[in-house]
Amino acid sequence: MPSNPGLTQGIRRAVQVRGDGIAIIDGNVRISWTGFADRVARLAAAFRAKGLTTGGRVVLLALNSHHSITCFFAAMHAGGIIVPLNHRLSLDELTAQTADCAPDLIVLGPDFADLAVPLATVAHSVKAVLMTGRASAEDRGELLDDLIAAHEPIADACRGADDVACLFYTSGTTNAAKGVMLSHTNILANTANVVAPLGLDESAVHLHHGPLFHVAAGVRLFSVTHVAGTHVFLPRFVAGELIREIDRTGVTHATFVPTMLRSMLDDPAMASADLSSLRTISYGSAAMPEPLLREVMTRLPAVRFMQSYGMTELSPVATILGWEDHLPDRWDSGVLRSAGKAAMFCDVRVVGTDGEPVPNGTPGEVLVCGPNVMLGYWNRLDLSVEAMRDGWMRTGDIGVLRDDGYLFIVDRLKDMIITGGENVYSQEVENAIAAHPAVAQVAIFGRPHDHWGEAVHATVTLKPGTSASAEEIIAFTRDRLAHYKCPRTLDIRNEPMPLSGANKILKSKLKEELLARERVEG
Repeated sequence: MPSNPGLTQGIRRAVQVRGDGIAIIDGNVRISWTGFADRVARLAAAFRAKGLTTGGRVVLLALNSHHSITCFFAAMHAGGIIVPLNHRLSLDELTAQTADCAPDLIVLGPDFADLAVPLATVAHSVKAVLMTGRASAEDRGELLDDLIAAHEPIADACRGADDVACLFYTSGTTNAAKGVMLSHTNILANTANVVAPLGLDESAVHLHHGPLFHVAAGVRLFSVTHVAGTHVFLPRFVAGELIREIDRTGVTHATFVPTMLRSMLDDPAMASADLSSLRTISYGSAAMPEPLLREVMTRLPAVRFMQSYGMTELSPVATILGWEDHLPDRWDSGVLRSAGKAAMFCDVRVVGTDGEPVPNGTPGEVLVCGPNVMLGYWNRLDLSVEAMRDGWMRTGDIGVLRDDGYLFIVDRLKDMIITGGENVYSQEVENAIAAHPAVAQVAIFGRPHDHWGEAVHATVTLKPGTSASAEEIIAFTRDRLAHYKCPRTLDIRNEPMPLSGANKILKSKLKEELLARERVEG
C-alpha cells in the first residue's frame, strides 16, 4: 500500500462504510458498493489480460453508464490511465487524439461500434477493442460484462501521488486539442476542495448526465465515490428526461452549465415533477447570466446553489461561490456576478502583462497555484512550460480580485473585443442583454470592422412564446452600457446555439457562420 493512496482507495472505503448500500443506479440496473468493487477488480484483471501495461492508456468512447464508471476505476485498479474521448468530435479529431495517446486498449459504447477499425488502425499500440454493449451482431470487440464474468479479481495496483490517473483532452475549439495529464493527487485535491461546499456525504444521490469526457463531470465520479454516495447515470442531457429522473430516483445533487438550466426552466416537465429531493445544484464551465441565475433560484427556492470556476488544467476547480452567497439577502450585493473565493487548496492571483501581481481592483490575467494544477500536457513539454510559470497555471482569463477575496472574471483573453482602442468584455455585454425578458441565450463576439478594427456583434435566441426585434434588444442595452460596448449588429437565431462537448456556446462557430453569410451576401 503506498503512503499516498490513489483514487481507487475511495472504493475500498465505500465498501467498508456502506458495502450493501447502492453505489450505482443506471436505468433498472442497481449495483451495491460491494458488487461494484468486485466488478472493478474483475475488469481490471481482464484489462491486464488483454495487454494493459502499467501506465498504459485505456481510451473510452461511450455515453454515460455504469460501464463507463467501471472503466474509469478498472483502468486505475490495473495500473493504467483512463482517456475519455469526446464522442461529439469528428473522426479526424478522434483518430488524432487516439494516435496521440497511443492506448493499449479501446473501449467503445454500442453507438460508436463503427469506429473500432479506424481507431485501432491509427494507433499501432492497440492490443484489443472492447465493447460496453452491442448495437448489432456485426459489432467487433468483446463485451465488458463477459470479460468481468470470465476473470477473477486482481489486487489493486495502488498507484497514487504523481502517477497520471486521467488524460483529458481539451475541447480544441480554437486549436488542436491538448491532452491534460491529471494525477491522483490533482484529483484528490479537487475532491477535498469541493466535498464540503457541495454538502456531499453518504446520503448524496448524484446525477451524472454531463459527458464524462468533460473534466467537471469526469472527476465528480471520484468525489461521490470518496463519500460513498450513490451515482445515478443518464446517457446524455435531455431536459425532460433529466427532470423525470430526479423525481424517479430522488437525486440530491446535480451540476449544470447555463444552457442546461435554461432548457430545464423552459421544459413542460418542470411543472409536474417532484424535485423536492434536490439539495444542491452546482453550476459552472461557462459564464452564468445573472437574470437566469435569479430565475432558477426563484423557481427552486429550497435548493442550495454553488458555483465553481476553473479549467481542465486545474482538475478543475479553482474558486467557489458558496451557497451562502446565493441566499436572497445577498442577491443585491454584487457577489452573484463573481466566481467566488479561492478554493481551500488554491492560491489565486491576478497579474499584468509582465507577470507581476496587480493591485486589487485592477484587471489582469488570473493565475492559479496548488496541488490541483496539472502535471502538464501529454507529449507537449513546450506548451506545458508556456502554460505554467513556477507552478502557477495561466488561465487565459481576465479577472479582477477584490479586497474581500472575491474574484470577478470579466472575460476570456481570446474573447475580449477591442473596438476603436477600447476593451469590451463580452461577459459584461452578455449579462446586459440576458436581462431582456425575451432573451434565452446570448453570445457576444467581435466582427471585423474597417474603421473600428472590431465591432461588437450579438447572436441571441428567444424564450418560447416571446418576440423581440434586433433593434429593440440593442436599444435595451443602451440604457445599461456605455455606447461603445453595445452591439452594433445583432441577429436572432431560430435554431439552437452550437455547443461544444462541454455544452458551452461555440462563439467561433457563430462567427464563422456570420462571416460566411456576409461573403455570400456581399
